Amino acid sequence: MSVINDAVLLESRSLRASVVEQTDALDRVKVLSLLPDGMHVTTAMVAAYFQVGIKAIRSLVLDHRDELEASGYRVLTGTELSSFKELSGIQSRTRTLALFSRRTVLNVAMLLRDSEVARQVRTYLLDREYEARTQPVDNCVHSEPESLDERIDRRITHILGKTVVPMFNALIETSGEQHKELISLRDDVKRIERKLRDHHHRLRRLEQAWGPRPYTGIMASIDAMNWREFEHHVAVLLRRDGCTGIVVHGGPGDRGVDVTALTADGRSVVVQCKSFAPYRPVWSGELQKFLGAAKVQHQADVALFVATTSFTPDARAIAETHGVTVVDRGHLEKWSAGVPLPILQAD
Repeated sequence: MSVINDAVLLESRSLRASVVEQTDALDRVKVLSLLPDGMHVTTAMVAAYFQVGIKAIRSLVLDHRDELEASGYRVLTGTELSSFKELSGIQSRTRTLALFSRRTVLNVAMLLRDSEVARQVRTYLLDREYEARTQPVDNCVHSEPESLDERIDRRITHILGKTVVPMFNALIETSGEQHKELISLRDDVKRIERKLRDHHHRLRRLEQAWGPRPYTGIMASIDAMNWREFEHHVAVLLRRDGCTGIVVHGGPGDRGVDVTALTADGRSVVVQCKSFAPYRPVWSGELQKFLGAAKVQHQADVALFVATTSFTPDARAIAETHGVTVVDRGHLEKWSAGVPLPILQAD
């Protein structure tokens, strides 16, 4: 329960500016998918995050462009757009590209009225602001900082449990005509106490679900890619790890592989890329099919099977037996974050 109504963020630009750096609020509510550069999102991605139409985002930009530009919004054209596409691996024929930084997306959350996700972001910001303002100032030295759990429990126990409710109990015992009204008011106080406790538990769940992660946002951006974008993302990673002669073959007629390349020491590389949902593993039959293409048709020195998901035990056994390197979701996240793939390094 926000003590300050979230409408204040909708109306006050100065208040929005004061919290626009708190971009972690976005991922506390819902994971924000990023472009391969790990820094920006497109208009369509912003609309998807807030579960609204693209027109709603474009209309908001039209009404608040100067504010959004101050928080990082920009439109790329010409050579700047070409350079960005090349560096980020984006495949698009558009002549302009609107980019939103994380700060800009948070700014949108504080302006967008007809979005439940945006409302939840504003509520989270205001809840945290309220906690910061109401935390007692204590100059004593503690061995450990007081937790959010302890602060909320103390406020509820001492203010509601030990003061307000007993006061109502005493009044009810001596009341006459106002007996029913006092009982009703006491019940209202108890409902507020329950809501505060529920709110506290919700915050704790959010904090546990979105605790610090070394590669926050990387897999979310990869999950947002289509199959062709994912293949080009893998090509970028191969190039970063020193490979040359990289060719993306994906689509009909690819002879069972999606990308081919040469390592820095001259070994041939073939890659199969599978952009699957995390709950759908790679099966043994799919591994066997790639094995035939990699070893028989292409006679590859290095066979990579890169997937956005896991591999079944049977698929892993086949890969280990026949020398196929599997890059599952966890390894893909680290590889995308800059950790080199050992198999591609020179001996």
